[in-house]
Amino acid sequence: MKLSVIMAAYNEKDTILPALERVRAADIGPWEKEIIIVDNCSTDGTREILQGLEQDDGLRIIFQPRNMGKGTSIRTAIPHCTGDYSIIQDADLEYDPAEWPRLLEKALAEDLDAVYGSRTLGGRAAYIYTQNYWGVRFLTWLTNLLFGTNYTDVATACKMVRTSVLQSLRLTCSGFDLDFELSNKLGKNGYRIGEVPITYRPRSVEEGKKIRPKDGLRALWVILRDWIRND
Repeated sequence: MKLSVIMAAYNEKDTILPALERVRAADIGPWEKEIIIVDNCSTDGTREILQGLEQDDGLRIIFQPRNMGKGTSIRTAIPHCTGDYSIIQDADLEYDPAEWPRLLEKALAEDLDAVYGSRTLGGRAAYIYTQNYWGVRFLTWLTNLLFGTNYTDVATACKMVRTSVLQSLRLTCSGFDLDFELSNKLGKNGYRIGEVPITYRPRSVEEGKKIRPKDGLRALWVILRDWIRND
């Protein structure tokens, strides 16, 4: 079996290589691993770092012609995924690929279509900014209410989805709102979804965190849009 790893990168010159090394070092047992990095037209040197890497069967790098948003970068990678499952991994160090075996084990044991790495399962709250925590709690509650799901962390960036399902969802969002569109459509279409607890090491805005309050408003709009629409 094979796991496809999607990494969307934008201005991550200090973390892109350590993050890639973590991904490469992640021990997922008998699973093969392919890595697809999409650079979202970085301007801080990330693009040049990636251009210096050798691509092979295990690593493919795609360079966007302009800044098109994280969601667009993920959607750009999806058609290139050939694994049984695909997982989204940020190009920073907030999430640890060493925990992927937990997601794979649950997916196989319960024949799940998607497994999320939850930052809050078990009552944990590893956040720097209080408003981020409560914003995610509210958006998770609303998603569960409208789509009949049981998420504990709808905004986690650690999402693993069966590749055939991921490629069928007709995702359209271009920014961080893709996290919510993906969750909405998995729930709305009745796919089997599970969660496992993961560690989370949040970074500050000064350290490069890019999510802003407007992203929360956009997420709210996407949740309501997908609830109303019939597709």
